[in-house]
Amino acid sequence: MKTFRCNSGPFSEQPYFTPEEFEQICRDELQKAGLYPDKPEPIRIERFIEKRFSITPRYEDMPDGVLGYIRFGPMGVESIVVSRALSEEQTAVARRRLNTTLAHEAGHGLLHAHLFALAASHDVVPLFSPEYDVEAQRILCRDAVIPGGTQVAAGRRYDGRWWEFQANKAMGALLLPRDLVVKCLNALLVPRGTFGEMWIKPEQREVAVQKLVSTFDVNPVVGRLRLEELFPKADEQQLTF
Repeated sequence: MKTFRCNSGPFSEQPYFTPEEFEQICRDELQKAGLYPDKPEPIRIERFIEKRFSITPRYEDMPDGVLGYIRFGPMGVESIVVSRALSEEQTAVARRRLNTTLAHEAGHGLLHAHLFALAASHDVVPLFSPEYDVEAQRILCRDAVIPGGTQVAAGRRYDGRWWEFQANKAMGALLLPRDLVVKCLNALLVPRGTFGEMWIKPEQREVAVQKLVSTFDVNPVVGRLRLEELFPKADEQQLTF
């Protein structure tokens, strides 16, 4: 992980994670918590939060458009709070959305706790933004947590709400770990090119999405985003050797 100084947003520094670092961090944390399955199946994300951060997520009434928030303190994550409406709506869509929100907050906890510790050690107050409550030391996560911002590696910066982009990347890696996704989609993967790179034919992509949805118990939008991340459509249009 690299860090860069920034002049806008809630933090004085921006961490930069490579795609492999996102995957490795989330895989290692799930394994250390004993919650990395042996086979493709739903991740017990609420239990992961309890074991990793030693807290139990709370459910409270939230303002319109706010799904939840994470609160930090000098020792790291102090609380994760999610909209009560998500927990009370007894539908598969709501349950999956709840897990997505929990995973998003867990992503903040894994990737951003050190930023608060850094600010505290230097007696620095992070910059204000609409998504960050300075006095309460919390990041608010709003309804549109997907897809978040975009990463620009060459420019050594993140555009948009980079902390939301990063939390979303962790969310995908937590709910749909890469190795388990590959196992889940094994029957749909075919080799191509000289080096036998595995890919998914265009006519099979929606089948793959539905397989991810049913296996990992996520909403279709999460399955599509993760599929695009691991097996991009753009790659299917490239010439092979």
